[in-house]
Amino acid sequence: MRKVGIIGCGAIGTIIAGAVEREIVQCDELILYDQRMEKAGKLKKSLHVLVTIVRNFEEMIKLKPTVIVEAASQQAVKDYMDRILKKNIDLIVMSVGALLDLDVKNKKVHIPSGAIGGLDAISSAKLAGVDEVVLTTRKNPRALNMSNSEEKPVYEGTAKEAIRLFPREMNVAATLALTTEPEKVKVEIISDPKVHRNIHEIKIKWKLGEMLLKFANDAHPENPKTSALAAWSAIKLLNEILAKYEISP
Repeated sequence: MRKVGIIGCGAIGTIIAGAVEREIVQCDELILYDQRMEKAGKLKKSLHVLVTIVRNFEEMIKLKPTVIVEAASQQAVKDYMDRILKKNIDLIVMSVGALLDLDVKNKKVHIPSGAIGGLDAISSAKLAGVDEVVLTTRKNPRALNMSNSEEKPVYEGTAKEAIRLFPREMNVAATLALTTEPEKVKVEIISDPKVHRNIHEIKIKWKLGEMLLKFANDAHPENPKTSALAAWSAIKLLNEILAKYEISP
């Protein structure tokens, strides 16, 4: 049986579960875990597929999921990753910032492209040598827990510090840092009441040229910190992993 475990039943977990409901992702069973049991219960009620709610992580592991999607927090990655890998279970990590503090070289750990794209080109450029990556992120103040009425710079500095200060908002910076080198990635965050999408502009200087990438993503209505594209990149990755396993007749 192909079982998908989801840790965290917030915005991203809900979108992924919805993809299972609509048969965009095909599996035999969903296993839901959230520290707030009522969130898992609410999500289950919205679905018509086979869903099991577990009370803790240990119960999830006992049900032997094929893939687990972490959609909770950096701390969840640090708490559960080793135990997931010891059971030879594939893990999709959404809270990518956690991986900067961990030396992970396991093929069972998968990182979706998240709210951006072009990572294939960036990783190719890295082979020749990347000189600098500059990420400018522009979000509505609500997504940054702010209330400014005019455009306001919030942060300018290294990717690592940006991820520490904004652990839920800066997964894009973490993905770029892991794709290139953390010290090469500079970050600027702008709180802008005029924008209603999460906008990421990436400038890359490498040995043989330059790149300019821009993404303007709708935020999840219940969680403006999260771009919808991040969840859909996880869904694409989930399908690729599940394709390696047989689905029950």
